[in-house]
Amino acid sequence: MALLLRFTISCVLLSCHWSWTNAELFTAISDVEPLLETHKRIIDDLDEYILKEEERLNVLKRHLKIYKREHEIAMEDIPNYLGNPINAFTLIKRLTSDLDHIEHSIEIGTDYIKNLTVNHADVKYPTLEDLAGAAQALTRLQETYHLEVSELAEGRLNGVNYSAPMSAGDCYELGKALYNEKDYTNALAWMTEAMRKYKEENQPYLFKELDIMEYIGFSHYLLGDVKSALEWTKKMLSLDPKHERARGNVPHYNKIISEDEEKLRRRRRGDTGKDLEEEITQKPPTLTPYAKERKVYEKLCRGEVELPQEITKTLTCRYLTEAHPFLRLAAVKMEYMYRNPDIVVFYDVLTDQEIDHIKKMAKPRFKRATVHDPKTGELVPAHYRISKSGWLKDEESSIVARVSRRVAHFTGLSMTSAEELQVVNYGIGGHYEPHFDFARKQETAFGKANGNRIATVLFYMSNVAQGGATVFTELGLSVFPVRGAAVYWLNLHPSGEGDLATRHAACPVLTGSKWVCNKWIHQGGQELIHPCNLEYQPESMRRKIPRPIPKSSR
Repeated sequence: MALLLRFTISCVLLSCHWSWTNAELFTAISDVEPLLETHKRIIDDLDEYILKEEERLNVLKRHLKIYKREHEIAMEDIPNYLGNPINAFTLIKRLTSDLDHIEHSIEIGTDYIKNLTVNHADVKYPTLEDLAGAAQALTRLQETYHLEVSELAEGRLNGVNYSAPMSAGDCYELGKALYNEKDYTNALAWMTEAMRKYKEENQPYLFKELDIMEYIGFSHYLLGDVKSALEWTKKMLSLDPKHERARGNVPHYNKIISEDEEKLRRRRRGDTGKDLEEEITQKPPTLTPYAKERKVYEKLCRGEVELPQEITKTLTCRYLTEAHPFLRLAAVKMEYMYRNPDIVVFYDVLTDQEIDHIKKMAKPRFKRATVHDPKTGELVPAHYRISKSGWLKDEESSIVARVSRRVAHFTGLSMTSAEELQVVNYGIGGHYEPHFDFARKQETAFGKANGNRIATVLFYMSNVAQGGATVFTELGLSVFPVRGAAVYWLNLHPSGEGDLATRHAACPVLTGSKWVCNKWIHQGGQELIHPCNLEYQPESMRRKIPRPIPKSSR
């Protein structure tokens, strides 16, 4: 197809900018914030250009109005604005594909625009990779939280209006990005929405109704619905009888439909040796373990599951005073979220001042978050973890060292073998799929460390308006972020083997910006503090965990 993402932008407008960024802006909301400066520069450039090119005002003013309106709204509350995935996607689109539209609208003046923007050495520009990442984030949110495309396109998340409606152009670019990522199901949904808005808006775009139709038709074909593909192709020919690709596709689709009908007739005649009724009533495929866990994970993210009474009756809140002598003077509020294994939340263990200091230290060090490759033990990026992270050493800051001492106080564990403080900011729709923090027996992730990760302390450095929960898929537990709190659990049995019940995940951030920091504590130094008991628990041991209860069942 000719309707693939064109790289005109990179050749004309953005080639001079791409060297200034390593892309992956979509992996951390904090990296999206500087794009607002780029946004402002584009506004200034267009203002100056319009003064020199009066004959092109009609087209340029339309772009300028959109840019200014969105920028003013963003500047009123930057974290909340960029915490909305629709706004973040739109911002990236404005600075990638929309610049292509501007280029075509001002053909003669593109050199002028380029000469202006090339001198802005401090400006960041997103790439097409960022656009694709933002598009995938929106569909991840759509699938996880059961959001309707029509609702997202109107700027609504779970029934709440968070942003202005998306335009036909926004929906079209989103659908195109998903199509190029071979996500044809979601591409079809967004192209259908683009078609609806295109007819309603009656605005000039670089693309035409035929372009949307072609994406819709070919998406149907790639999804196996040849009859719908044929129907849309015929609609294309009704608008343009000479459309070359449509004319070529019609006989191809007719041939496939005829062959499928012939196969059906043969089955009805019994020529295939199989009973027709047996073929039609085939059992649905059995869900894989991954698919089963995925369903549980998504329900927990949506908050559709609650713990059974067998567990809730054992949960308590209290002040912790006994883990360390200092706690007798400054007790810590704690709440048991689960028992056996114990999942505990400690409240007010990070101050606002500490959070701001840690963020400020971490931002310059941010890199795409990585995971341990189970085969090599090396750290590598992964599509199932969308965030950026940086590491802070105790000796670099008295505040970071204070946080480590506090962890030792409320956990009662030694920090001798603890890792550096890892600070994480999740990106657009940022998430981390179900995983273990400890290394499995067959893995070599911590071969060079002082033992396996015995415990995890996860600090929440921000509240999250919607989404972003930490969920334990084996336990049926959802823990939602509370700024200044920390959730704590042991990853290993007393025997030192991994506890499979601690499998957990970070749900996609639906609205807001999620900041966390992790302190992982290893086995070294815990021999006398947390000794083994008289029973040996193998990693393969499965706890008897009561089944969670769907909230709708009560």
